[in-house]
Amino acid sequence: MDPGFGDFPPFFLVAFGVVALFIAGVFAMVVVGAVRSRRVLRDSGLDPLAAHAQIAARLADGPLGASRRSLEQRLAELDDLHRRGVITAAEHGAARSAALSDDR
Repeated sequence: MDPGFGDFPPFFLVAFGVVALFIAGVFAMVVVGAVRSRRVLRDSGLDPLAAHAQIAARLADGPLGASRRSLEQRLAELDDLHRRGVITAAEHGAARSAALSDDR
């Protein structure tokens, strides 16, 4: 007797049901995670749509943000100059030491 599912063996129908339930479960977990994340961001005083930018701005305005980033930028610039051959290894070492001592 044909139950209306064509010529598929029962194993395929069971496997299809298991896969469908798995996909539905994953979708539910993603939705619950998004809702919980939004709630945490709102409770922290952040806009969920702009949270990354707001967090970055807070870090840049903090006590470590501006000076640390500028030191990292200076060191990266010195490394780039040395890599391109604009300054010698001795100049590179001296400039790095000066930049690190200025930051303290």
